[in-house]
Amino acid sequence: MSGYVLAIDQGTTSSRAIVFDDGFRVVGMGQEEFPQHFPRSGWVEHDPEDIWSSVVATVRSALADASLSAADIAALGITNQRETTLIWDRDSGKPIHNAIVWQDRRTAEICQRLVSEGSEPAITAKTGLIVDPYFSGTKIAWLLDNVDGARAKAEAGKLAFGTVDTFLLWRLTGGRVHATDATNASRTMLFDIEANDWDDELLRLLNVPRTLLPAVEDCDAEFGTTDAALFGAAIPIRGIAGDQHAATLGQACFEPGMVKSTYGTGCFAVLNTGAERITSHNRLLTTIAYRLAGKTCFALEGSIFVAGAAVQWLRDGLQVVARAEQTGPMAARADEAQDVYMVPAFTGLGAPWWDAEARGAIYGLTRKTGPDELARAALEAVCFQTADLLTAMRKDWPGASDTILRVDGGMVASDWTMQRLADLLDAPVDRPVVLETTALGAAWVAGQKAGVWPDMAGFARRWHLERRFTPQMDAVTRGRKLTGWADAVRRTLTA
Repeated sequence: MSGYVLAIDQGTTSSRAIVFDDGFRVVGMGQEEFPQHFPRSGWVEHDPEDIWSSVVATVRSALADASLSAADIAALGITNQRETTLIWDRDSGKPIHNAIVWQDRRTAEICQRLVSEGSEPAITAKTGLIVDPYFSGTKIAWLLDNVDGARAKAEAGKLAFGTVDTFLLWRLTGGRVHATDATNASRTMLFDIEANDWDDELLRLLNVPRTLLPAVEDCDAEFGTTDAALFGAAIPIRGIAGDQHAATLGQACFEPGMVKSTYGTGCFAVLNTGAERITSHNRLLTTIAYRLAGKTCFALEGSIFVAGAAVQWLRDGLQVVARAEQTGPMAARADEAQDVYMVPAFTGLGAPWWDAEARGAIYGLTRKTGPDELARAALEAVCFQTADLLTAMRKDWPGASDTILRVDGGMVASDWTMQRLADLLDAPVDRPVVLETTALGAAWVAGQKAGVWPDMAGFARRWHLERRFTPQMDAVTRGRKLTGWADAVRRTLTA
């Protein structure tokens, strides 16, 4: 059997498909951006057909780029933007509404009601999550209550819910498979992460019919095959993991205490805690890191809603940069005498603050502040937020005290940003040779399931460091900057 593995990486702003060979080298790639829709302040949507068409196009492009056919692919792995919520008609396959994106805050009132009614402790005990619009459960409830006829159809078993992985799986298999994996299920606020099943009490609490839900499998399951008409031959689908879980796998963070942080549209730090489920006392999430061959590995996660999206805002909103990669050199030129702080709460603040009503702010502006200072503030905001997450992790779990942070995602190509990250964390930051770690993780799950890629130990041995960034900032400067950031966040919080 061929060692070629295809990964679909369906993200928040673009879809990508990557073909890897058995040396984990990228041999073919396709990428396509798709529109973002903002119908109201705090609302974020995607057209499901844009997601689908971009995935099909990028798979075809990746195969062509690799000069391969679908018949050459041993396995397909899917990784996806998590929590984004879709509901579609089981007969027609057509969505009943645009996808509600993970960043969307329209269900803040539902969440406030659940908290005021005292439901959050029970929800957290079962799911490891806090009550927040971020997660899929309240999005499902909103769709059922706000789309004409949706609730009646759902109760009659005529509708299907899925996160993006499930929607793609349904479409790829021609509607034959309605399933997800444990990592995506664990982000819905409806899944008991210890019982490994949908929870009837939580379903009643949010009034979600069980008939709407997909089957939940291991990450490395046999998920069926693609419809042969799509790509010229059927491809076995042998792996699914939410994007942050796939990145954890792609970074070979298999041992308790290992931490990875991914910098894409948002930023997500994941600390492997092994078979032990750790309850956070610092507003982090307890989640399933991955479930392989029936064995669950847990993690603590810190979620930052805006990372690369702040750079996109500088480019598209303010138009102070033409290309994202300009921000690193601009930050290096910025006036060190100015302490400008950007708190990018465009859709609220995530961990460890969880303030759905907070909105973005910039502090420390002077008449001398220009594009360079704004670029530095946007990049430093990502570093400051990561520092908040690692501080919380160290408080929750002593095993994280001496960690080295493994990083990936589009922003880590910036040497300036990674050096500033190491400086503000006062910890080493490791950038791997393969930066496509999210796609690589999905590919590894599928490839090892197919028997053409190595097992966990073999894969970990082949993780390679490209560069380690070590702290160089003096303690006084670091302390001043962190204090200034904490003050900026305090001024931004609504509570």
